[in-house]
Amino acid sequence: MRLLLFVAATALIVYALPRTDERHYSYEINRPWGYSLITAPFDIPVHLDSISVRAVKDSLDASFVPVYMRDSRVEEKVIQEYKSRLAAAGHQTFTPAEQAMLERRVRQLFSDGIVDQSTYSQISSGKLPYVRFIANNVARSVSTSRYRSPRKAYAWLDSVLAAPSYHQAIEKSGLHSLLAANVLPDSAASGRLLGELYQKAMAPIGVLQQGERIIDRGDIVTPQLYTVLKTYEAMSIEKGTGRVSGNVYPFLGQVLYVVLLLSALFAYLYFFRRRLYRDLKVILLLMLLITGFTVFAFIMSKTFVSGLYMVPFTMVPIMVLVFFDGRTALFSHLVQILLCAVISSFVLEFVFVQFLAGIAAINSLKELSRRSQLLRTAFFVLLAYVVSYVAVEVMQTGSFGTVSTRMFGCFAINAVFISFAYVLIFVFEKMFGFTSVVSLVELSDINNPTLRELSEECPGTFQHSMAVSNLAAEAARAIDADVQLVRAGALYHDIGKINNPAFFTENQHGVNPHDALDPVQSARVVIGHVTDGVKRADKAKLPGVIKAFITEHHGKGKARYFYNTYCQAHPDKDVDPAPFTYPGPNPQSRETSVLMMADSVEAASRSLKEYTPEAITALVNKIIDTQIAEGLHNDSPLSFRDVQTIKQSFINRLRTIYHSRVAYPEDPRKPDTSVSGA
Repeated sequence: MRLLLFVAATALIVYALPRTDERHYSYEINRPWGYSLITAPFDIPVHLDSISVRAVKDSLDASFVPVYMRDSRVEEKVIQEYKSRLAAAGHQTFTPAEQAMLERRVRQLFSDGIVDQSTYSQISSGKLPYVRFIANNVARSVSTSRYRSPRKAYAWLDSVLAAPSYHQAIEKSGLHSLLAANVLPDSAASGRLLGELYQKAMAPIGVLQQGERIIDRGDIVTPQLYTVLKTYEAMSIEKGTGRVSGNVYPFLGQVLYVVLLLSALFAYLYFFRRRLYRDLKVILLLMLLITGFTVFAFIMSKTFVSGLYMVPFTMVPIMVLVFFDGRTALFSHLVQILLCAVISSFVLEFVFVQFLAGIAAINSLKELSRRSQLLRTAFFVLLAYVVSYVAVEVMQTGSFGTVSTRMFGCFAINAVFISFAYVLIFVFEKMFGFTSVVSLVELSDINNPTLRELSEECPGTFQHSMAVSNLAAEAARAIDADVQLVRAGALYHDIGKINNPAFFTENQHGVNPHDALDPVQSARVVIGHVTDGVKRADKAKLPGVIKAFITEHHGKGKARYFYNTYCQAHPDKDVDPAPFTYPGPNPQSRETSVLMMADSVEAASRSLKEYTPEAITALVNKIIDTQIAEGLHNDSPLSFRDVQTIKQSFINRLRTIYHSRVAYPEDPRKPDTSVSGA
């Protein structure tokens, strides 16, 4: 399964890696050239750079005189329509002489020229003093001073023909709605002439001779060099000198690159995190995260400019940190960014910026117990991005002027994505059955239904669990174990006692049900709280890490009180310890070992007759040394130093709990109210 996951991840990543038939370079204006020396393999024409091209085009656009044409049909159409409307209106008072005058004025309007409103606005603002007309391939410029818009033409006609009869004729015929432009823009001719001007103005300004140096590593890509490089790439494709499709080595190199990085991750897990390596769900999660974010990064880099910097790579170490540990999170993050570095235009910048962002995420989020911590992490990641990007940019270019504000926008989008990691953590937690610190904090809430039932049915056990939780958490903090896990596990370790609360000393009130049972039956009831606890945990859907505290807090130890009682009652019999032995297993982790010690120490401390430092120290040493001698902690990764630290933590805590109190003196001025005094 591990091999299958490895192969599947490699195949998906290699498949998503960008491939092209041409040799491809990634570069940007005002950034250093990241490749080796390039010399011209053939003569390369040198064109104007993009900035100069834009300036030339702006100049040509500003001075260009557009081409227009006259449509004579508009004039005749308007005259004929005007006459037919006037005849249909039956206007008797309008004389033929007046009609001829009106027709002459209309023809004069069209002779002067009527243009559309947009053209007239340009004429009025002084932007279009002349237009051109082309006839027989000869262009001539014409002043636009006499041109009018349809509205202005109607106003002029109204002003020169002031008699009421003219106004009535114009109104009856609806002449105002008939006036239309007869001088129209010739877009095709204008575009053709402007294109010819562009072509002449942007002709090559020089030639790079074959063998001449184009650019070398570290050179700044100026706008002029950028244009030369684009011309070089286009000509290489055209001439076929830049094709690499017949060479299988680039593909094999990509496969080897991905295999080595994923192998490094697997080797790390095998040698340093064997517990994680054995868990297939862990391998599946890591491969899913790394492969998914890598493919997503490839898609973003193709879709958006600087899209690679919008990808929230730090979500990978955040989720690995929440579920596992910081060292694994950092290693996974390094593998992730090295996989994606192959598509970055500037590898040094990308790796440096992403590495520092990952460090900021891991260090600012030691454990995720509140949603607000993700917002804080997002802020620190954004700060790391900005500072590291500016540092690399200034180092490479020697100027703050090349710092791109677009990159700051990409970093801000990245930080926003990070704040949504909480949702992704919840999804993966439910999918894979892992337990995050957030879930442990929620489980530690005493209003949880299971804990509330424990406090109501077994108040003594609940108080014992609370005391064990505090005692164990203090010791876990001292040895740098998972404090939140120990605290939550301790609260639930005795939930099996809910089934038979009266059979446990802390819940009894003078009546002991064990008095009516023989030691074997009593041991069976007491030992049963472990299996009962597991059943309750399954019913409450508690995570596996909490169930481990229920099954391992007694390990394979004995119900010693009932075992010793039975031995005393049968001194001549060879007693089988099996009926008095808990099902186990023994503690498998540092956290469950701490709980076993804390559980026994807390319970035994209640039976002390005096709470002197010597008595507490002797009790702690005796209980823990006995457990170690019986081999109950043999499967735990605790060290001798951890054991000594745990002992000292217990001693200090118990001394604080059971410290002697100061007797308050009586006030001598207060009257004696005792019986003898009375």
